[in-house]
Amino acid sequence: MTKLFLISFLFLTFQVKATSMTAPNDTTVYTYLALGDSYTIGEGVGENERFPVQAVKILKNSGIEVAEPRIVAKTGWTTIELNEELTTNPINETYDIVTLLIGVNDQYRGFPVDSYTPWFTKLLERAISYAGGKANHVVVISVPDWGVTPYAEGRDRDEIAGQIDLYNEANKAIAKKYKAKYLNITPDTRDVMQDAPSLLTKDQLHYSGQEMGMWAAKLSIIIKGILAPPAY
Repeated sequence: MTKLFLISFLFLTFQVKATSMTAPNDTTVYTYLALGDSYTIGEGVGENERFPVQAVKILKNSGIEVAEPRIVAKTGWTTIELNEELTTNPINETYDIVTLLIGVNDQYRGFPVDSYTPWFTKLLERAISYAGGKANHVVVISVPDWGVTPYAEGRDRDEIAGQIDLYNEANKAIAKKYKAKYLNITPDTRDVMQDAPSLLTKDQLHYSGQEMGMWAAKLSIIIKGILAPPAY
């Protein structure tokens, strides 16, 4: 119930803010590129439940036209593999918004944060280039904590949490250095067991469309501030 209340509150807040912000040109259709891993592609959920797709729907409902997001993500990808994909299949277009959520598989495979940092930095630099060099049009999203899920039963949950925190300290610092936006969803992912199983998929590891709706609502507020900033 707590999650449902928070999601409803965020949607309401978003709609209220929309009335005080400058409306974009009716002919403008913005573009959105989402980079990541299983959390971005939405492992175990339908296409319409993926958080980038839900975010676009919220934006459209508020009067901001955004094309269906282009998603470059795959379950199991590390920062290395996402970089390899972007090298093998270059993205030549630029986008109005780019999001980057990557790192859980680096942590799962036992890569130290010192290994994660340079690869994540390279990905953020790529993301900024895809945003036409506008770092403030890139949103870095924190790595969820899978250690609280039933899938992690028998593992050291505190150790996983500590490693995830180190990864997020690193990606947040890099985002700040490059002046990208930052969205911290990790606390939400650590609360899922309060309302499980509705916030997890059948594999008891990945997050449901309902949980991703929380991320999408928060992300939409950030994107709204980028594309239609308040008029002063």
